[in-house]
Amino acid sequence: MTTGLVLYGYWRSSAAYRVRIALNLKGLSYETRPVHLLRNGGEQHSPDYREINPQELIPCLLDGERVITQSMAIMEYLDETHPETPILPIDARGRARVRALAMTVACDMHPLGNLRVLNQLESQFSADEAQRGEWSRHWIATGFNALEAMLADNAATGRYCHGDTPSIADACLIPQLYNARRWKLPLGEYPTLQRIEQACNELEAFQLAVPEAQPDAPVSA
Repeated sequence: MTTGLVLYGYWRSSAAYRVRIALNLKGLSYETRPVHLLRNGGEQHSPDYREINPQELIPCLLDGERVITQSMAIMEYLDETHPETPILPIDARGRARVRALAMTVACDMHPLGNLRVLNQLESQFSADEAQRGEWSRHWIATGFNALEAMLADNAATGRYCHGDTPSIADACLIPQLYNARRWKLPLGEYPTLQRIEQACNELEAFQLAVPEAQPDAPVSA
């Protein structure tokens, strides 16, 4: 019988990265079970993992015998089951704003740069690495343009995306900035995003969640 929290993820997955941030902000201990997205055609497609998550996606959180999928659902589940150190505001208006910011990344930006989408661009349309990079930069920039406008000069924006307490919005933003640098997107047009990133990176919860600090990260990462 499984006990405690178990996170299935991959060191460089931005969806797993955001859940690690949420777990760390909550101060929750958890076991990491790596799922290599490239080895042997992708371990997420193995029969054993498919039995856990029929979507064949990561992350996936086990809480005892409960299986929770989808990073946004996982983070909200953690906030509801461990209400101490909340990662969502207490007021409805604030919660709606934070969810909107988080979903701008998780629903509108990240899926378009997901590994399976990039693989499909290559296999179906013969997109080479340069074209996949151009695709990724376009959609990240489109989302960042919106986020910068949503955050800059907004009274609700504080040290972090919403006020002076990190939330699921920050947990989504920071991994996407990591992705942006991977794809060599210039970030000069996003001073508010970079300011928030700097504040987040001063916190141990974010430092411990970085891809290079994960047990399955390559030694040379």
